[in-house]
Amino acid sequence: MALKSSVTFLAVFAFLLFLFHGCTTVKSPPVQSKTSPTFRHYKAMGKWYQPLHDAKDFEQVGKASWYGRKFHGRKTANGEIYDMYAISAAHKTLPIGTYVRVHNLHNKKKIVVRINDRGPFVRGRIIDLSYAAAKKIGIVGPGTAKVKIVALGVVGESEPKTDKRRTYLPANYYAGNFTFQVGAFCNRKNAERFREKLAQKYRNTHITTYDGVDAIYYRVRLGKCSNLEQAAKYEKYLNDNGFNDAFIVAE
Repeated sequence: MALKSSVTFLAVFAFLLFLFHGCTTVKSPPVQSKTSPTFRHYKAMGKWYQPLHDAKDFEQVGKASWYGRKFHGRKTANGEIYDMYAISAAHKTLPIGTYVRVHNLHNKKKIVVRINDRGPFVRGRIIDLSYAAAKKIGIVGPGTAKVKIVALGVVGESEPKTDKRRTYLPANYYAGNFTFQVGAFCNRKNAERFREKLAQKYRNTHITTYDGVDAIYYRVRLGKCSNLEQAAKYEKYLNDNGFNDAFIVAE
C-alpha cells in the first residue's frame, strides 16, 4: 500500500508540473539570503568551486577588481539585484552574507562590504567590488589593486547600520530555521493549487513572494528543520522522491 501511494502521488505531481508548465519555473536558482547555509559546489568558467562553511578567522591577500554597468540590474547569487552604485562585493567561496573589510594596500584606504555575489572568475583576483565600493578605496581608475580582506562576520540585528557603530557576530551557518523550495510560479493561483496538493502529505507548506523585477514569483516551500545536518538529509529525501531541484533555504 505504501508503494502504491507513493507512485500515485508522484504521478499526480508529474501531472501538476505538466499542467502548470506555462507559468512555472520548477528549477529555481539556489538563492541565498544573508544567513543562508547553502554550500553547494558550483561550476564557473569551467572550474568547480566549493563555498566555505564559515568565515571564522578568514584573511586573504590578492588582487581586487570591480564590476559595473554590464552587470547593473542583474541578479546576484543571493537573488538581490546588483546595484553598481551600492556597496557590495563578490567572492568565490566566502559564505553569502559575510561582511569583510577590504584594505587597499597601495593607498591604505579601507571599506567594509557585504558579499552577495560570486566571482571574480579571473585567475589571480580574489574579490570583485561594486563600482561604488571600488571608487571609495581608489580602485576604479587603475581597475585592480592589491588588497587584504578580513572576514568580520554578520551584523547583529539590533545594531545601528552605520560602519562606525556596527558590530559583527560570528555566523553560525549550522543552526537556524531551514525550509525547502520545490517550485516557483508566476501565477499565484497555480502556486496555491500546488501548495494545497503538497499540504496533503508535507508539513509547513507555504508560499513566499519574490519580486524578480521582470515578474513577481510565488515560491512554494515545504518542511522545516532546525539544523543544517537535518536539512541536508531532508533535501536528499526530497530529491530522491520526485523533487529533483529542491534546495535548502534559510528563513
